[in-house]
Amino acid sequence: MNGDSNPGSVKTVAAVPAWLVSILLLAVAGVMLQNAGHLPGFGGRAAREPRPVTPRGDLASDEKATIELFREVSPSVVHITTLTRQRDGFSFNVLEIPEGTGTGFIYDDAGHIVTNYHVIQSMLRSHATARVMLADNSSWNAEVVGIEPAKDIAVLKINAPPGRLKKIAIGESTDLQVGQKVFAIGSPFGLDQTLTTGIISGLGREIKSEGGQTIEGAIQTDAAINPGNSGGPLLDSAGRLIGMNTMIVSQSGLFSGVGFAVPVDTVNQIVPELIKKGWFERGVLGIKLVDDSLTRKLGITTGALVSEVFPNSGAAAAGMRSSYRDRNGDIQLGDIVLEVAGRQIHSSGEVSKALDGKKPGDEVTVVVERDMNKVTLKVRLSAARR
Repeated sequence: MNGDSNPGSVKTVAAVPAWLVSILLLAVAGVMLQNAGHLPGFGGRAAREPRPVTPRGDLASDEKATIELFREVSPSVVHITTLTRQRDGFSFNVLEIPEGTGTGFIYDDAGHIVTNYHVIQSMLRSHATARVMLADNSSWNAEVVGIEPAKDIAVLKINAPPGRLKKIAIGESTDLQVGQKVFAIGSPFGLDQTLTTGIISGLGREIKSEGGQTIEGAIQTDAAINPGNSGGPLLDSAGRLIGMNTMIVSQSGLFSGVGFAVPVDTVNQIVPELIKKGWFERGVLGIKLVDDSLTRKLGITTGALVSEVFPNSGAAAAGMRSSYRDRNGDIQLGDIVLEVAGRQIHSSGEVSKALDGKKPGDEVTVVVERDMNKVTLKVRLSAARR
């Protein structure tokens, strides 16, 4: 009896090879994907085409003004690189290695470039050289014309033809207002021709220069200023120079919302002197002052004690008295400066502040305490010793 004649038997189907099943599944999946391409939401032919561009419309008026300001002023801004010379350890050739970067601006069509003193300070110490790159990417050797460390100002000169030099428009800093828009162009981290914007956050700030002296009237701004921005212009909305960016307050070394600029009135007063003489001639009384810590130990609670009066100075001519030790070794106090040019003096550092902007030959009124009495002197200022 054959097995399939058995009424209780079950017929079996021959097994389909696995490779054939795989091919069939792939074919089915392909058909499904092809059909899905015609369905909405499944990335079909329509999705393969770029979406139509939505018309933007005209730029806002303030955007147009900012763009135009950058186009107008950026040719006046330069990138400065200081280079130091090192001998290659293998070839023994002398190579110029970049040491630092900063920003500057074209002051006149004679090729004078204004920047911060601290941008080129290392160059002066190491006898390095400087290169100035203009906005047209041409590069020029630069020489130092003059420096004023007390105000963090330096002037370089390049021998570029006048046609390549677009001098910056000079503004003023006496009429600035907190909240006024400002613009900074510079080379943060070596990225030249960078524009940042902000407002004037404060006026009349005091900051310390690289020379250790106080720069008064500094402009505080929240326009982003980072390493490499130093020496670059701070501009008003008319594209005029109102300050030179000089420092930031930051624990990390990066911009944290507080930057400072030397006011343009200070820059414009000092730069012509640096171009003409190589230094800025400041008016001084012609005296040396006792350190404040020692003055306080002597029981003097305010004012600045005169230690020495220089011969042939304005102070000497006015009869100002210095301190000295008598034959017994006791200190005999000289004049205590209480007021200079109408400004109250509480410490020695305030004497130079009171003379800020004064020139040799100017006459100032000085009030001193002498033998428990107040004495008023007229002092004709001398030239600062260098």
